[in-house]
Order: sequence, then structure tokens, then C-alpha cells
Amino acid sequence: MIEQLENTLEKEDLVRIFIKGGISSPGDFLKIIQVAEELEVDHIHFGSRQDILFAPPKISRPKLKETFESIKTTFDCDGEQFQNIVTSYVALDVIPSTRWLAAHTYHYILDTFDFQPKLKVNIIDPAQTMVPLFTGHLNFVASEKEGYWYLFIREEEHAEVLWECPSLIYNYDIAKVVKAFEGLHVPGKTINSSKVWKTVVSTLDINTIAKTEPLALPTGPFPYYEGMHRMLSGKYWLGLYWRNNSFDIPFLKELCEVCLKTNIGKITITPWKSFIVKGIDSKHIIIWEKLLGKFGINVRHSSLELNWHLPVLDNEALELKNYLVRALDKQDISTYGLTFTIKTKPVILFTSVVIESIPSSTRENTYNVLYAKDFNCNEPKYIPFVKRIPKEAIPPILIELSHLYYENLDNSNYDIDEPKKKLASTTVSVYQCQNCLSIYDESMGMPDEGIPENTKFEFLPSSFCCPTCEGPKEDFIEIEMPQS
Repeated sequence: MIEQLENTLEKEDLVRIFIKGGISSPGDFLKIIQVAEELEVDHIHFGSRQDILFAPPKISRPKLKETFESIKTTFDCDGEQFQNIVTSYVALDVIPSTRWLAAHTYHYILDTFDFQPKLKVNIIDPAQTMVPLFTGHLNFVASEKEGYWYLFIREEEHAEVLWECPSLIYNYDIAKVVKAFEGLHVPGKTINSSKVWKTVVSTLDINTIAKTEPLALPTGPFPYYEGMHRMLSGKYWLGLYWRNNSFDIPFLKELCEVCLKTNIGKITITPWKSFIVKGIDSKHIIIWEKLLGKFGINVRHSSLELNWHLPVLDNEALELKNYLVRALDKQDISTYGLTFTIKTKPVILFTSVVIESIPSSTRENTYNVLYAKDFNCNEPKYIPFVKRIPKEAIPPILIELSHLYYENLDNSNYDIDEPKKKLASTTVSVYQCQNCLSIYDESMGMPDEGIPENTKFEFLPSSFCCPTCEGPKEDFIEIEMPQS
């Protein structure tokens, strides 16, 4: 978060580039990098709201304005007057998603925003576990009903309890609702959600339907988001992370040029100080390997190193993280599925485990360690585990918490049903391609295509296609087959 800057850096020194939805074309991304370079910046940072941050020695507002108007991108160097829109687009085709959500759905919704929000807006798929659901003021979460979204409102900046809208809101009315809330909200004041919603419904022509069932929070493990991985389409995605969140300008420039030469359409930013390039053709993998090798980019970090949310440019948090990673790396500890936050000032939390700094003017800081209910980072309630311990005591505490996490794991954490007794029925439901009659059996998955056993058909990404004839997902129909 921007409010947690190191003491030597003022908000006014920091330029924030709003990458709407965390989605940028390589061409636009390259222009941003070139502007940063012209302003004598040698590296950039990524923010937790999928924005780009850099601190030039001297800010040239005319240059920023000229460039970013040309690529229809807004910026802020006056603190936090405006906010970026966060989406889960980055997770699409990388991990399972809600069946009706596709790339064009996100784009259409984002295109309806003809203004830069002042409130934090999240537009999130609950089937994925990479992008947190509730870190905004206005949090729109996809429902099972195609085209409709839940709305959860954080009425105070760091409130744990969220107000849940009684209706589901249609895709293309999301921007209208945000604009109406902003018009009725006084900055710095509590949002009276119920009152504002009644005003919105009575004054706006929007499409809503009654909510019939509560939102089910995602329960799967946090995904591994670094390195080269195969997509269901047969192409590849590449996740890139640097431990100090300082991405060098020369590397980023050459990366954008490679994207342009190999017809990569999008660069997408995660909330984890990293970014993902999708759609890499297998014949171009060698080009990417050469690029990474040229700049010495390591894509083999462990989850112990990767899964941290740190305040931007906060030296205390970075130093503590580095200490903990070094200490834990010498121990027998697994952190796959867990995420960590170091909290130095008030912030909206979205990790499994929180290490909270307690400042002291007379001695070294002490720390509280908390964990989310069920270790689910989308649960707003955090449970204290230990209080006021010295830095040296944190590593064994994290090991103890990791043991507790794995002891409590069950199939619900992976969206896999518990084994069921066999029914008398002699048939089983499968999905058949109408073009070549190939079968997709949920219980078997498609291991050769990277789809594990017990993956529901509805959780396959919209880009899924028949491995035999390349027919689209829409060409599969559910049929009954004799049970073996």
C-alpha cells in the first residue's frame, strides 16, 4: 500500500500509473517504461493494487500527462486521490475460473469505466485464489448466475465486517454503481451502504436480481505464480518475480520488445509484486530463455520466498522478510499454500499469516503473529496466535503455524468432493465433444493436458479446447455413459 513508504520518500515523490484491471498491452507498457527512463528512473515497482510505481528525481507533469493521455492511462503523483481498479484477469487461463467468465467479460466491464475511481474497486472471480476478493471499498465478486455479481462494501477503511448488497448486479451496470457510490460518499467518512444502495436503486436504471444463495469463498491453495507453465490451449505463460520488487528498466524494455516481436497481446500484473506474460508459443520459448539468461533472471524461487505481501518501499518490512526467509530456509518447513504479510501500519490484510510490528521507542520492536480463519486469506477475521515476541522467536512460531495449517487440511481446501458411496446407478455423467466424440471425465481429468483428476468441467478455463480436434469448450455436452 502506498501509505507505507519509507521515511525518506514522500507520497509526492512517487508516480503511480493506473493499469486498469492489471492489464496492459506490451506497447503501452513499453511507453510507460520509456517515460520512466526519460525521467532518470532505473527501476520500477509493482503495487498491491496492480499499479506501476516509480520515484523520479524530478517529476515532469507535462511529460507524464502527454504520454499517458496518448495511451489512455491515468497517473497520480498527489498521494492517493485516485485508485486503480483491481481484477482477477491475471488468473484467467492460469488457474481454474468461474465457467462464464472470459477475457472479453473483463474488458467489457472495464470499458464502461469512463472515469478514474476514487474508491478502491475490486472485480474478482471467486473460483481463483491468486487475487484477493475483498481488498477494495467496493468488491464485486462473480456469482454462479452468468453476468451477475455480488457486491461487498467495506464501510470503513480497515473494517473487518463487510456490508453485503441484497441484490446481484449485472456486468455492465458495475461502473454506474461505483459512480453513484462515489457521488454520495464523503472522503474520510464511513460509507452508509444501506442508505446509499436505496438511493442507487431508486435513481439509476440498473439491472439487478435477487440473491438466492450466499457466496462460497474459495478454499483452494495459493497458486505458484512464477516460471514457465503450459496453458490448456497448448501455449505457455511466464510468471516473473524479483525479491526486492525493483524491476530494472533495460530488462523490461527488452521484454516488451520480445512480446511485440512474438505477438504477445497482454502483460498482466498480480497483486504480489510480480507480473505474468500469457500466450507464449512453444517455438518462442528459447527466445524467452535467452532473455532471462541475459539478465540473470531466476524463475525458481520457492513458495517460502514468493508468497509475501509487503508494503511498498518499506525497509523495515523488507529487512524482516529477508531475515525470516534466511532463517526458515535452514529449517524443515513447507509453506506451499500459505501466504504472509508484514504489517507495519494499518492496511487491509489478505494473507494467511500476519506478522504485525509493535513499535517501541526504548527497545527493539516486538511482533504479534496472527492467522486467518481456516488460513483462508479472504476471511476478514484474523486470530491472534502469539503476542509481543522478539524477532528471533518468529521463525519457530511460523513453523508451528505451518504444521497447524497442514494438520487442518482436508479435501475442501482443494475443491475436491469427499469420496462418496457408489450408487446403484450403472451410468456416470461425462462431457463429450460434439465434433470428434472425445470424452472428458471429471474423475479422470486430462493429466497429459495438465488437468488433474476430480477437476469439474465448469472449473475448466474458457480457453479449454478438445485435445483431439481443438473444438472449443462450448462444443462439449453432458451425456450419461455406462459405469465401468
